[in-house]
Amino acid sequence: MATNYLKIEEVPEALQKKVHQNLAFRTGNFVWRVKFSTPLNPSTVNATNMYLTSETGELLKTDIRYDAENSMIEVQPLEPYAEGVSYYLTITTKVRSRGGQRLKEPVKIKFNL
Repeated sequence: MATNYLKIEEVPEALQKKVHQNLAFRTGNFVWRVKFSTPLNPSTVNATNMYLTSETGELLKTDIRYDAENSMIEVQPLEPYAEGVSYYLTITTKVRSRGGQRLKEPVKIKFNL
């Protein structure tokens, strides 16, 4: 059985049952996969509208990819996370569906290794 390698510290209450991890091995570059229920406008999937920060607010360099076939975004850090440091994955309301709909509120998930 896989061990949880991230400690998810804070999740908005409405998303608590939707945030989980499924890991087969450990790396210092955990890739977030965020699935949406509707296709997104690819031009809104970018490092301005979705990002990773350290607990001090420092922006991490990331590679953000959108899988249109599965309506899924992957956020991969380009540098390893430090153990014992808290980080935030933030998805702003500027991410939009193809029809122009926005998230009702931003998503901010706090985690650490």
